[in-house]
Amino acid sequence: MQHGLWLAALVMIALAGSAGAQPATFVNPLLKSGPDPWVTADGGYYYYTNTLGNRLQIWKTKDITQLGRANTKVVWRAPLSGPNSAAVWAPELHRIAGKWYIYYTAADKAANDDAHRHIFVLENDATDPLTGGWIDRGMLKTDYTGIDGTVFEDGGKLYFAYSAYVGADSHLILIEMKSPWETSAKQVDIAAPTYDWEKQGGRQILEGPEFLKGPSGERFLVYSASACWSDDYALGMLKAAPDADLADPKSWVKSPAPVFRQSTANSVYAPGHNAFFKSPDGTEDWIIYHANSGPGMGCTKWRSPRIQKFGWTAAGFPDFGEPVPSGSRLPVPSNRPLSRVGR
Repeated sequence: MQHGLWLAALVMIALAGSAGAQPATFVNPLLKSGPDPWVTADGGYYYYTNTLGNRLQIWKTKDITQLGRANTKVVWRAPLSGPNSAAVWAPELHRIAGKWYIYYTAADKAANDDAHRHIFVLENDATDPLTGGWIDRGMLKTDYTGIDGTVFEDGGKLYFAYSAYVGADSHLILIEMKSPWETSAKQVDIAAPTYDWEKQGGRQILEGPEFLKGPSGERFLVYSASACWSDDYALGMLKAAPDADLADPKSWVKSPAPVFRQSTANSVYAPGHNAFFKSPDGTEDWIIYHANSGPGMGCTKWRSPRIQKFGWTAAGFPDFGEPVPSGSRLPVPSNRPLSRVGR
């Protein structure tokens, strides 16, 4: 009898140790370096990418807070010459109609400037984007040169949004897509820099647009404003009503103030270039963004990826709060058994 109780106690200790192996908390940043972070989820895994300059790499993990231990694979390297041979920025991985697509910014090594920056697309039909082969679908045909392309589906349509160089400024352009790599002729300018907080650092910039759907069907595009080398780099937001025509610039209303900005009290500077994802059980909304841990650090590889949970206001707007300090212990994204969700 005593032997049986002893064995049962050992089993309980082992189970407790196994349960404790998954940390209940985590700290930001997730990596020491990771500008322009992006996260998407599929099949029980999170897939992450960030700017590396000369290649595209994918991180794969079941626990986004343990990104430093994730499996990784370089899936593409920039060619030695040509229109996408330099400045490989802001890759995003999307699952569309059963295939994977990577949208990334690049320029020509022979003319690495704003006049030669475009968005390019790769395609992979494998279930796991770390396997299979990537097909080069080439450069997207856009009315302007630009950066930071993203895609989203809404109302049965596929849209592409990017930051376009319009004169000396950067505007947000929205395009209805014919396919994941084919643009239509309908390319509309939905936002330009108009507020002082969008004009810091010596440039008037709107970039990094990301789509977010509200709890009542509202559509939001959250973007980064001002120059990335400014500590005042911040997130702005456009809102469209549930029944609005997204291709009509008048449908989009801009928030008059940043919705997420630097916190000198928490030593988080220049937060921006965000993306959104759900907790593993789908009950929580999270934002990922890059930021600097000190003032004047600029737009370098030392911008690090951070995540934090956000909520919604009674009016249906996202409430991102304030950037949390580096090293603060935060609860990990919720991963309750589905049978308990909602109880």
